[in-house]
Amino acid sequence: PRSYDRADFVFDPIHYLPLLEQKIGALDQAAPLVGWDLPEAFATLRRLLEARMGKAGKREYVQVLRLLETFDLRELHGAVRDALRLGAIGYDAVKHLLLCRIERRPPRLPDASSATLLPIIEGKVVPDSIVYSDSWRGYNVLDVSDFHHFRINHSKLFADKQNHINGIENFWNQAKRHMRKFNGVPKTHFSLFLKECEWRFNNSDPSVQLSQLRQWVRTNMG
Repeated sequence: PRSYDRADFVFDPIHYLPLLEQKIGALDQAAPLVGWDLPEAFATLRRLLEARMGKAGKREYVQVLRLLETFDLRELHGAVRDALRLGAIGYDAVKHLLLCRIERRPPRLPDASSATLLPIIEGKVVPDSIVYSDSWRGYNVLDVSDFHHFRINHSKLFADKQNHINGIENFWNQAKRHMRKFNGVPKTHFSLFLKECEWRFNNSDPSVQLSQLRQWVRTNMG
């Protein structure tokens, strides 16, 4: 929009989002976003994204806002509320829910009910272990299981002393960003791609990665 008042500036926030996605450190100081009156659900989504992913969470939040380049605020607001209700916190989930609302089809999100989660956890975690989770209702069954269950309500706080789940959420965020560049991963090889992500996550220093790769080459290829 144009203003004819002297020394008056009118910013269109959406116009600046692509630049902010590249310069994410400027998000909190960006003048075009000051006074942008978005529904409260957006602020909640941003808090959860940053709690789980740190700086990468800010970038995902801007990616969600960039959906306004194509879709209207009412539809996106509905998708954000759906994501918060379902505990599906992330750009991919919001976009999926948004398209489902527009196309009037049911979402195809993974089943995260207690009946699905408990057998998986029991198969992977030793009884009497300490299990940390967020406040998703599917984890409520852990309160009456063989585990010691501690949860973090991300709408109120991000960590309670040693109780947090930021590590695993940071890993999944990094893994998704790494594998997204392949435009799809064969299901038969998914575990190998995931193992590579695990290695990169646990050895984030490129010099360490290079040293290990050289050692593996010398050991296995002579």
